[in-house]
Amino acid sequence: MTDRGHRPVTHDHEAFLEKALKRKGFGEAYDDLEDEYLLVRELLGARMRAGLTQEEVAESMGTTKSAVSRLEAAGKHSPSVTTLKKYAQAVGCDVEIHLVPTLERSS
Repeated sequence: MTDRGHRPVTHDHEAFLEKALKRKGFGEAYDDLEDEYLLVRELLGARMRAGLTQEEVAESMGTTKSAVSRLEAAGKHSPSVTTLKKYAQAVGCDVEIHLVPTLERSS
C-alpha cells in the first residue's frame, strides 16, 4: 500500500473544551448534554477496551454500523435500555442503572 500522506489527527479533548467553554452559550449547551456525553464516553471506552470496531459491534448486535455510529453520537439518539444491553453484551460488559437521590437544597 502506498503512503498517501495520511496522518491521524490527534485530539486533546481537555484543550478543546477549555477553549470552547470561552465561547458564549457553549457552556450551557455542553452542560445540557452532559449525560449524553458521559454515556458516549462510556460506550466508546468499552468498545476500545474490547478492541472492537463499529462493524464488529454491529454484527454482534444484529444491526448495522450506521446504527452503532448513531448510538455513539451524543445528542442525536436516545437509546433504549434493550439497545444498551445489546451493545454492552457485544463489548463484553453489563449495564448498571442507578437512580441517585437529589440533594435537598437548603432554603
